[in-house]
Amino acid sequence: MSNNSKFDDLLTQLGTSKWNIIYFLAASFWVLLVPPQFISGVYLAPAVNYTCRPPESEEIVQISKDSCYYSTNMSSSLGLEDEPCTEWDFDTSVFTSTLTSEFSLVCKRDHLRATYQSIYMMGTIFSPLLAGYLADRYGRWRVVLVMQLVTSTIVISLCFIHSFTFIVVARFVLGTVNLPTLFILALEVCEPKNRGLVGIVMGLPWALGTMLWGALAYCIREWRWLQAAVSFPILLTLIPTYFIDESPRWLIVNGHYDKALKVLEKASRWNKVSLPPEEDLRALMRNIQEESATAATAKESVQEGSEKFFKKLSRFLSLPGLLSNRVITVVTVIVCLDYFTASLVFDGLNLSGDNYSADPFLYIVLGGLMEVPGYTITGPIIDRWGRRVPTALSFIICSILLLTLTFIPSGLSWLVVTLALAGKVCISGAFQLIYVYGSELFPTEVRLQGLGAASVSAQLASVILPYITTYLGPLVPWAPSVIFSSMSLMAGVTSMVLHETAGEVLPDTITDLKNIGSRRNQEKNAESTEIEQTRF
Repeated sequence: MSNNSKFDDLLTQLGTSKWNIIYFLAASFWVLLVPPQFISGVYLAPAVNYTCRPPESEEIVQISKDSCYYSTNMSSSLGLEDEPCTEWDFDTSVFTSTLTSEFSLVCKRDHLRATYQSIYMMGTIFSPLLAGYLADRYGRWRVVLVMQLVTSTIVISLCFIHSFTFIVVARFVLGTVNLPTLFILALEVCEPKNRGLVGIVMGLPWALGTMLWGALAYCIREWRWLQAAVSFPILLTLIPTYFIDESPRWLIVNGHYDKALKVLEKASRWNKVSLPPEEDLRALMRNIQEESATAATAKESVQEGSEKFFKKLSRFLSLPGLLSNRVITVVTVIVCLDYFTASLVFDGLNLSGDNYSADPFLYIVLGGLMEVPGYTITGPIIDRWGRRVPTALSFIICSILLLTLTFIPSGLSWLVVTLALAGKVCISGAFQLIYVYGSELFPTEVRLQGLGAASVSAQLASVILPYITTYLGPLVPWAPSVIFSSMSLMAGVTSMVLHETAGEVLPDTITDLKNIGSRRNQEKNAESTEIEQTRF
């Protein structure tokens, strides 16, 4: 019996009650507060109508159509180039104040609106690697506490910073410290039979947070007050953190038996169940630690740990195992493509309120609402129809819906919104499906490495996305829909190449995965032979 199954048996004995639920509630509350920071550019740095305001001392002949240049009598008579505008009057009918208007993010500075959104996504590329290293070395609870304190400080500081450069730097750091550690901690104390359900249900606070973000932005049109309204509640996350403990699994693996025993005793009191005698628990802890692959690293020095971290990072970037043969390479490429596409389209639809709806507030609220069925129906679907076909169909149907958008007349805005929201349901489902499917496709030997590569590809999509929706969208309105549709179609078609994992034993090694491919080919050849024989 492995160390994981031994500890899972202990969690099963503890059951699910107050002790486990408080971890779930803490993680859910944190997830609820992330969307306003994740897609803040929708309301804090939106496209705003503006008009050039030339110097009063100049005799203006003409202002360019894009309000970026003006010409004077002198420049016109001498054939000189137009003067660039340096000040603008901004439309305040929708937003009283925005980053766009306060820092004049228009004309030559228009790309900075996309940069504001993109820089946060760039920071999230590093957060999975940082989270894994810090949480494994220093414990989950400490990392969660530091993350909450740093995040609270940054988001509240954004309300008072008056330098756009500093705001961009703060956004990058904010993305970097947005670690999934609290989610991991909640899963580590979850009873095994409920772990899959918790993983799916944790998507619902994200959907609710997205809806609340749209509702708050509708009520508060000044960007600093809006930032404050979604930032100060993050301080409340410290309250449930006070009541939760370090992961007993991590404590045991790292040899902190006394602390682990106190946590387990607290869990048994809160859940009103009995634990085995202390001697038996200590013996179980010793067995778990001895079998753990991380037990040896727990005793290394900080310097040695840092060296191992950078060695792992170097190995991750080289991806040796993921490209060692054709079978694992195909899996790696397609899963990374699916993650890239799911992230690109999902976040793209969130950021495309200006393109798809005249009411950006209602669009975000409805978009969050559409995520709910996308998250909740995936469980029954994969149980009944497996992983491969539902994943492919989700991408393909999303592709058809988004491509149809390009042919809808501008006057039928209700139909545009309907199709965009239907696409949101499909891509939300695809995102949930690929999380499950991807983890089952990679063999145990390189599973974390494969999922890490897939996560990085998803973050890269988020980095380039704002330049598609915020920068390219206003110039070529149909371009984002075509890009999202093309990528979804490619992901859907290529997903059909993958093998079905439902009901199959998960491969432990790359060789096992290769054998699965060989077996499939043999089965296809046998079916072809049988068909030929039937004909004759």
